Order: sequence, then structure tokens, then C-alpha cells
Amino acid sequence: MTALRWVRDIRIYCPVAPATLSALMAGDPAAIERDETAAALLTILRTPPLGDFGRYREVVELALGYEGFRPGEGAVPALGAVGEASWSPTVILTAMYDAAADVDALADRLLAAHPWDVPVIAVGEPYRLLVRG
Repeated sequence: MTALRWVRDIRIYCPVAPATLSALMAGDPAAIERDETAAALLTILRTPPLGDFGRYREVVELALGYEGFRPGEGAVPALGAVGEASWSPTVILTAMYDAAADVDALADRLLAAHPWDVPVIAVGEPYRLLVRG
């Protein structure tokens, strides 16, 4: 039987500069390191126990896209204006970690570093990750 490891993941929806998204789409993954917002969040995501895969450390997944939103009354948007539909160039940064690890302090740091009025940071329920035994 294949070995299993119980993990969780933490996903951060991170706004990036339009030039960063363009560079990423053109095949320059290092552009994420030059983006001020993403670089700050990556630094936290690369802090153990996040992204710990045994022989590999600082493992972070990167997905590209846009996030659409319309700020409502009382919102303090970092992009766009109250009542107006907006699109933000966005990446999703995901790191896995041992399901039993305490990452509350790192999660608090991610919240503090995120520029959005209401950050989208999701912590998954524990699940089994297949590993070679």
C-alpha cells in the first residue's frame, strides 16, 4: 500500500500588478518574486512548517487568474470603488503543511500582510496526501 500523510493546505488569493500577471503568463515564473505584495506573502508561506515536504522545503503552488468583485457600502477597497464592478489580476498561492502543525501565528501574519479590506485566505480541512513509502 502507498504511504499516506495527513496534511492541510492554506490558499491565499493575492492581488498582483498587471505587469506581474503578464510576465507570469508569458512564461516568467520569477516575476512573482518581484511583485511587492506577492513577495511579502511568499516570505510567510515559505516559513516552516508551511510547504514542508520532507526532502523539499518552501513548496508553494501558483495559479493565475483574475478576481471579480463589487465593493459594497462600508468597504475600503484597495482597488476599484464602492458600487463599481472591478477585476483584479490575482494569483492563488497554496502551501501544504502537516495537519497537526500549529500555524495560527503564520495565518495572523498572512492576514496582516494582505492588502485587501477582506482578504481571501482559505485553510483546508485535513486530507490524505499520497507519498512514496
